[in-house]
Amino acid sequence: MKPRPSPNIWNTPELYELENRAADPHDRIATAMREIDDWAGRTLLDVGCGTGFHLPLWARSAAQVVGVEPHPPLAALARRRTRSFAHVRVLEGGAQALPLPDASVDVVHARWAYFFGPGSEPGLRELDRVVRRGGTAFVIDNDPTRSTFGRWFRRGFPEVDPVAVERFWSMHGWQRRPIDMGWSFGSREDLESVVRIELPPAAAEEALASHAGTEVDYAVNLWWRRF
Repeated sequence: MKPRPSPNIWNTPELYELENRAADPHDRIATAMREIDDWAGRTLLDVGCGTGFHLPLWARSAAQVVGVEPHPPLAALARRRTRSFAHVRVLEGGAQALPLPDASVDVVHARWAYFFGPGSEPGLRELDRVVRRGGTAFVIDNDPTRSTFGRWFRRGFPEVDPVAVERFWSMHGWQRRPIDMGWSFGSREDLESVVRIELPPAAAEEALASHAGTEVDYAVNLWWRRF
């Protein structure tokens, strides 16, 4: 199965870097993850790690970190980013066929990477295979039902049904923690560049015309499941 392209980061990794730097300025996602299940001293898998932006964060306390990325140019950037960390590996592969042995990881992080609710069953089966008993998987995705960005997202992607997505995760035994993470950019130019890679052109221009400044309130869902 070919990986599903991610046009925002595959085509413009330099702009996606701006987005990563602007997202969650108060570190609310990682804080919530630690409260549920800390990765300190354990093996953490980052699925769809992209350019490896979050790998150094995990590497600060994890015993081993594995990043898996389907797009070879991004995997190369992730390896370059983490070359000073002896306990970090970056492998090429997709969520539906993880290049890892059975029961080999303790904590999984997937942020806007393949898991969009219905249709991601192959990836969930792989998590069943690679996560050790007692481990935890986390999936971060947009919450289109609230926040300024959620409103923009729903206008740009009306085909995404948040009710169906929530039903999917709940039926598969996952729990939800809502998080208000926010965007905080260094300049208006940076914000506009990122909005234009995240939304279809018409929706992006409508969003920018209706919103001033360099900050955006942005709600996400942290889905998690213990294995």
